[in-house]
Amino acid sequence: MSSYPSEPGALAGLDPGRSKCGLVLSDPSGHAIVCAAILSPTDSLVLLRQWQGLGLVVLGDGTGSSPWHERLAELGVTVTRQDERGTTLAARQRYWQLHPPRSWRRCLPRGLRLPPRDIDDVVAQLLLERHLGRLLQRTNPAVLRQLPPG
Repeated sequence: MSSYPSEPGALAGLDPGRSKCGLVLSDPSGHAIVCAAILSPTDSLVLLRQWQGLGLVVLGDGTGSSPWHERLAELGVTVTRQDERGTTLAARQRYWQLHPPRSWRRCLPRGLRLPPRDIDDVVAQLLLERHLGRLLQRTNPAVLRQLPPG
């Protein structure tokens, strides 16, 4: 995947799911997200293979994480599990920090704002942020929904 190559030492966050997974890739310094994706489990594994040289994958420990731990071990990457409790609600708030509301959404109380899309990538980012103990910014606002050709 030439548009989002992994550099040695880059970090990835993975929110595993049965039908879709959230993935993020950080820069090697672990200060910014350079790629985010919401893909099927099969495509998620393909993307992780393309991100060669990963220093670490932070894996959410929720439903369906056990098979992922085995798949990632086969790729030869270091894996650490991260507690997923509360990430769905926290990701809603984090989404609006990354993408401030505009238009009529600004008028809604924070508790009533629902992101206009799936936020599995934001959950993956939260997992990585929790592991690192700091917030990460995004250098690219696009979210991959399918693997690019090539």
